[in-house]
Amino acid sequence: MSQDLFQAPDYYQLDELLSEEHILVRDAAREWVKREVSPIIEDAAQQAKFPISIISGLAEIGAFGPYIPEEYGGAGLDQISYGLIMQEIERGDSGVRSTASVQSSLVMYPIWKYGNEEQKQKYLPKLASGEYLGCFGLTEPDHGSNPGGMVTNIKDMGDHYLLNGAKMWISNAPFADIAVVWAKNEEGRIKGLIVERGMEGFTTPETHNKWSLRASATGELIFDNVKIPKENILPNKDGLGAPLGCLDSARYGIAWGAIGAAMDCYDTALRYAKERIQFDKPIAATQLQQKKLAEMITEITKAQLLTWRLGTLRNDGKATSAQISMAKRNNVEMALTIAREARQVLGAMGITGEYSIMRHMMNLESVITYEGTHDIHLLITGLDITGLPAFK
Repeated sequence: MSQDLFQAPDYYQLDELLSEEHILVRDAAREWVKREVSPIIEDAAQQAKFPISIISGLAEIGAFGPYIPEEYGGAGLDQISYGLIMQEIERGDSGVRSTASVQSSLVMYPIWKYGNEEQKQKYLPKLASGEYLGCFGLTEPDHGSNPGGMVTNIKDMGDHYLLNGAKMWISNAPFADIAVVWAKNEEGRIKGLIVERGMEGFTTPETHNKWSLRASATGELIFDNVKIPKENILPNKDGLGAPLGCLDSARYGIAWGAIGAAMDCYDTALRYAKERIQFDKPIAATQLQQKKLAEMITEITKAQLLTWRLGTLRNDGKATSAQISMAKRNNVEMALTIAREARQVLGAMGITGEYSIMRHMMNLESVITYEGTHDIHLLITGLDITGLPAFK
């Protein structure tokens, strides 16, 4: 078991832009990842098994709904704190960050924003503590980038709704206690509803044989005439804008998280390049390796500045969906490029589980696709700057 020697790069002294609380939150998450995630994550990825034992630790560092008000069990932190926690967790593993992102932005966020007081009191404290784990059902087998075409539906039966359909590629599905699901009513309007484990006709088969996010549990949500109590409908927002609002929060967290994966790959490559001797000198003393390393730290620094600014805008309620899309797309592409370059710095050693790089690279192939594909985010920016949709 290799020791976690990670040292975070801060080439432009961005810590000076952070508050004392930001740094305390960030450092607590960083130390927890070093202590609890790094020693077990390679084995978990090799076994394709989510390390369920870390759930209580994620709750303790405030990773579940960090911006949710304290009255509902959250930490009441700001958006930059949320981002920094996601950055540190993804430095450990994208799959672990996925679990925290889903719990925070795709389960707790819609209940907090779109739910009534009874729903908030019933679910949020248990989700914040990790007693409950949740998942988010939007993507379907035939509707990914076009979620508005969903066929999952609810029918009003008088004293309850009847839910039918299926969702696919759902993080946390195999062990989730609740699912926030999006379905069309008889008028074709998209509604959010809370489905609970144990409801008859609700099953969550696991997705196997993944080469990416192997330490994360992925599955399907199958609904076969599931009776949904009317009090489980989220009452305060409907239409496609409701789930897209959740995705804004998740994409924002990913923009930060991807930086963590990139930092880990860069730090690993830098340390290796200084230690690896070829032709009687460290490979870090060669021009080609310095080019790789210099470009890595440049792109990480640009992403840090982009995302910090986005965090300040989000704190002020000014961040647009298009701005969030730009950061998500840019930062994940940046991280994936750095992972590939860092792998080359390590040569053949880069493909082994002794180092984290290949695991990050495989994980990022999922991150660049989920919560809006790389191409879709480009078209979101295109729509924003031209006013002309080009999705079809």
